[in-house]
Amino acid sequence: MREERLIERIRLREKQPDRSTTEDPKKIISSVLRHLQKVLNTRQGGVQIAEDFGMPDLTDYLRGYPASLRDVEKSLRQTIIKYEPRLKAVRVKFVPQEEDLLSLNFQIIARLAGEHSDQPVVFESQVDSDGRISIRG
Repeated sequence: MREERLIERIRLREKQPDRSTTEDPKKIISSVLRHLQKVLNTRQGGVQIAEDFGMPDLTDYLRGYPASLRDVEKSLRQTIIKYEPRLKAVRVKFVPQEEDLLSLNFQIIARLAGEHSDQPVVFESQVDSDGRISIRG
């Protein structure tokens, strides 16, 4: 396992050829967060590498709200498991927010895979009314 994705490592190796290869959990988490932001905001069918890369259109799920909440949780979880291998034991749960009725909030709980596998990570995600997902660590 590496702290950065492949492209990030290539760019960094070009800039810093003598860089140490020890992994820093904070850098791994930061890279995972950036990658999740990209993957979860990519709509399925929108890239050529894989038809199922990214998330389905969440506005379809939101029409069936609140009955569709479990489907959104499942879709988030499956996408993370498939496209972010640096996380394991991924759980996604809806977090009701009474003060913001126009967005849905989810907590993503997981563990880092590999050398730092005992390290838990928690991300807060918010789906706005347009289906855009923001994530913070």
